[in-house]
Amino acid sequence: MKRSRKGLTFMTVLLCFVVALLEGIDIQSAGIAGTGIAATFGLDKSQMGWVFSASILGLLPGAFLGGLLADRIGRKQVLIGSVVLFGVFSLVTTATSDLTGLGLGAALPNLIALSSESADDATRATAVSLMYCGVPLGGALASLVSVLGGMENWKLVFHLGGWAPLMIAPLLYVLLPESPAFERHQPSNAPARTGLWHGLFRERQAFVTLLLWVSCFFTLTVVYMLLNWLPSLLIGQGFTRPQAGMVQLLLNLGMATGSVFAGLLLDRWRASLLVGLTYTGILVALLALGRSGDFTSMLLAGFDAGFFVLAAQLILYALAPQLYPAQVRATGVGSAVAIGRLGSISGPLIAGQMLATGTGTPELMLAVSPGVVIAATGVIILLRQRKTLPGHSPMT
Repeated sequence: MKRSRKGLTFMTVLLCFVVALLEGIDIQSAGIAGTGIAATFGLDKSQMGWVFSASILGLLPGAFLGGLLADRIGRKQVLIGSVVLFGVFSLVTTATSDLTGLGLGAALPNLIALSSESADDATRATAVSLMYCGVPLGGALASLVSVLGGMENWKLVFHLGGWAPLMIAPLLYVLLPESPAFERHQPSNAPARTGLWHGLFRERQAFVTLLLWVSCFFTLTVVYMLLNWLPSLLIGQGFTRPQAGMVQLLLNLGMATGSVFAGLLLDRWRASLLVGLTYTGILVALLALGRSGDFTSMLLAGFDAGFFVLAAQLILYALAPQLYPAQVRATGVGSAVAIGRLGSISGPLIAGQMLATGTGTPELMLAVSPGVVIAATGVIILLRQRKTLPGHSPMT
């Protein structure tokens, strides 16, 4: 018997949430284990900046390739392959975290596309948000493992992020439905001119694609600077390792909450108002992280920072599938994710170089603020351009 639309949506979002949870563990493994890695290998702050950036490097080509392949052979097949890939490489060794990124990068565009395409027009952002909150919850789980296991046992989080994906992959093969939109637009039936350039840069699509890229770049610069550097910054400010772990835990819980709230409001609220409030919240949270001196204030600042930065990222990821037709949707989403990963690489690297020269936490938070303003401006313009796109219609 055929499952109902709601049943398919529930199963898709649930399974994608589980994969996002595992991805959150793997993505934040390097940042959470950062102090242990530095102590084990004798690395300074500048060198750790390169380690954090290298751990993200594989996400960039993975996102591009994952999106391209998904538009040709299907979202489900590429997602399962990527889950196996990042599980295997996470187990191999911490030194190959850049290879782990190939699987992680390929997974995300497909998680976004599957969740968005499984829902109806009124709940697309909500579906993406419920899926994507798994990423920060996975990070929170990794932080909890780190706190319970101690910073000295930093390899434990990599084992968790390796074995769990290999166990979930068979369930995806059996239970995960393929995207209905992909099945209606098989590559053999698609128009000839649906290549990367034509799909992303045709007519007024080019301006929208570039706006999306710019906003993703600057937003993820802040997200990954916090994910990778926050524990080390807190320890440098005099907080203990368990306290730093608790703030990181609150950061991730804030991210999960922000993701869900942003998706719910994006489907119901005036989008431009939501964007303005979200990016203003980021600026205030960065200021608080730089100025908070006691543990309680830092916990609150960590939660607020997580809430607003991931709300901003969720808005971008929820909007991205709505900007492209089904034939190139995963490619478009994958390209935005990939460009965002450039910001993910730049954020930890720039922070590491600044900290190595003696820059303090308040100055670092101030330095990334202009990028937040640029990202917010890009998203607001993007919202105004969205309905003027050729063929803009409900996603099919």
